[in-house]
Amino acid sequence: MPTTATEKVTRAHERSVTASTADIARYLQEVLGPKLTAHLAGKSNARTVTTWASGTNKPQPDAEERLRLAYQVVHLIQADESLHVVRAWLIGLNPQLDDEAPATAIREGRFKEVLTAARAFIAGG
Repeated sequence: MPTTATEKVTRAHERSVTASTADIARYLQEVLGPKLTAHLAGKSNARTVTTWASGTNKPQPDAEERLRLAYQVVHLIQADESLHVVRAWLIGLNPQLDDEAPATAIREGRFKEVLTAARAFIAGG
């Protein structure tokens, strides 16, 4: 039986709140690369992500929020699409975000807008 959009959203949210910060940083670093992960988190230095992924340092609360949202969005879209599509979605201009990249919107803290755009994407809209 296919998974509904609501179930995908719930599952992605659960993953984002139960994973450790180090696991989230490590996963995003592997999937998206350290530069994009740093950008999403609001940091300019990709080495910062490496210290988070190793557990050496922890991100500040605002950076952690961004990482958790990015992790949630990645898992939400990945439920239907390849990681290549997930990365392209994050860096591409999105009409639902006034032609801004979701990665930039995450960096700016526009979480609700990004989640709405991700939900629309998986719904085919």
